[in-house]
Amino acid sequence: MARIIGLTGGIATGKSTVSDYLAQQYHWPVFDADIYSRVAVLPGTAGWAAITDRYGPEVLLADHTLNRAKLGEIAFTHANERQWLESIIHPFVRKCFAQDLSDITDTAVAVIPLLFEANLQKMVSEVWVVTCSLQQQLDRLQTRNRLTLEQAQARIKSQMPLAAKVRMADVVLDNSGTTADLIEQITAKA
Repeated sequence: MARIIGLTGGIATGKSTVSDYLAQQYHWPVFDADIYSRVAVLPGTAGWAAITDRYGPEVLLADHTLNRAKLGEIAFTHANERQWLESIIHPFVRKCFAQDLSDITDTAVAVIPLLFEANLQKMVSEVWVVTCSLQQQLDRLQTRNRLTLEQAQARIKSQMPLAAKVRMADVVLDNSGTTADLIEQITAKA
């Protein structure tokens, strides 16, 4: 039976660090919802057309790709718009996971930031949640995405609270220490 690790957590908690380590150290295939989400809205796709029809050319960059920063501002300041965007993107992401995971016979990692929010738990055999302190999450998000404190808080607030995800996890990885500490936890559960 395949072992499908559903890797989730809050924004900027370290999911990529964990998935990169699992891919490099154990050579497990990694399937990432964020990559599928980007493919869902490439120029010319149905998702791209729906988004540009709804918001107009102001959400496009010069090369006709979506201006993710502009779209993020819309999504993270208007819950109804975020829900609409998710209704466009989530079915595509779900289909990609179903297709790619169907061929797995050993171990694979499905990185799904909104695993619980999108109700995708049934696609995985175990759930790993990466967590850290709220302050670390805010600092990492502000630095990585060049956001104001208010923008970072809005993005964190838009997701299910980390404490709720931790309660539903099979494995909790605390990424509030050093990378070596995190790797030690990963190795113990891999």
